[in-house]
Parts: sequence; structure tokens; C-alpha cells
Amino acid sequence: MKLFYHYSLKQKKICYYRGVIKVSIIIASDTRSKGVNKDETIPAFEKFFKSAGWELVDASIVSDEIEEIKDKILYYADILKADLVLISGGTGFSKRDVTPEATRLVIEKEIPGFSEIMRVESFKRTKISVLSRGISGIRGNSIIINLPGNPQGAIESFSIIKDIIPHGLEILQGKGGNNGRDSEGFKQN
Repeated sequence: MKLFYHYSLKQKKICYYRGVIKVSIIIASDTRSKGVNKDETIPAFEKFFKSAGWELVDASIVSDEIEEIKDKILYYADILKADLVLISGGTGFSKRDVTPEATRLVIEKEIPGFSEIMRVESFKRTKISVLSRGISGIRGNSIIINLPGNPQGAIESFSIIKDIIPHGLEILQGKGGNNGRDSEGFKQN
């Protein structure tokens, strides 16, 4: 079983999350779904997750259509039971950018902090990050996160919150809290 760690600033120690994080990725792109452009985001995330010890259980490329995006999120969260569902693309200003709208239709709770901090930290590298309308939320035991469509932007944005994901999953899946854990909810070793 893989241990994921988080350094607790308050406790000044490393705290561990036990388990393999199962991830599914959705690429929302008209051009990539039709084969006009090659997708580079899925291979980039495959490498990223392999180095983190997380498992990419499935990945799909869909058109920028609310129903297609929504149906794929529901499949990954409800059927495959992915811990984490990432949707890359469709978060901009164009009329075809509908990923946040599709995501809002299926989440049960919003996680505004993830999207806010990704925009704020990304703003330090590129001012246009504030144009992202991406949202994050919870459905069942899955965390769902909208990311930019650009592969580098998607990886950079996700890297900002990656270390928080294990703790969020522990709490969401009823494995966290202060029951025998440090103040941040991680099991102590």
C-alpha cells in the first residue's frame, strides 16, 4: 500500500495518507475529440501520476457539450468510483466553453478554495489565469476539479493543490478528522 505524505507546518512533521488515489481524466475539447489536434494532456498527467504513485484508471476526450461532459463525470464518480475526476479544458470565455456549467449540474458541494488558489498562484506566472471560470466540487466520495485546457497550464494548476488532495479524500471518505490524528487529520507515524 502506497503512503502519501504531507508536511504539517503546525506539527513540524510528516503525516501520512494510506491508499492509492484513483484518478480519471476528461479532456473537454472539440478539436481533440475530432482528432484535429493531438491531445498532450493525458500523457503529461500519466507521467505526473506515475511519479506520485497515483493510479490513472481511465481517461476520455469529449466534445465541448454539457451533456457529454456531465455524463462522463457521472460515469467516473458514480460507476468507476474514482477518487479524483479532473476535467481539462472548456473553462474559458468562448461560447463553447461549458465545463463549469456541466460540473455544476453534478456536484453536491462546491470546493471554492481549490479553484481560487489555482487562479491566484497561476496569476503569478500568467495574468490570464484570472480568465479561468473553472470550479471544483464533491460528488459522493469523488473530488471533481476543472483545469485549464493547455497541458502545461493543467499540470501547473493541479500541482498547486496536489498535496492537499490526500487529506481532502481522507476527510471526504470518512477516514479523517481528529480521531487519533494530528490537528490536520493525517495519521501519525
